Amino acid sequence: MPIQLAPVAGIALRYGAVALLVYTATRYALPGRRDQRVEDAMDETPEGLTLRRGPEQMNASARWRGAYRIGRRGPGIEIDATGFARIKVRRLK
Repeated sequence: MPIQLAPVAGIALRYGAVALLVYTATRYALPGRRDQRVEDAMDETPEGLTLRRGPEQMNASARWRGAYRIGRRGPGIEIDATGFARIKVRRLK
């Protein structure tokens, strides 16, 4: 039985478009900087979601950590995700 090319071509076109988008983004993206103060703040962030509200701004932070293993003794990875947000609102005159 011959392979149907229509479904395979659609999948290949989709993956090709994603690959082209990623290649273009990596060519035009500016290199980021690493600030040790920010790294230390992320390490000190408590696990879970925190929210603080002041008179002119609201701050939020979130940290999630998890470990995943394939099988009981298989290879595993540990994920540590931290996010910060700050929203400032000022009245314009």
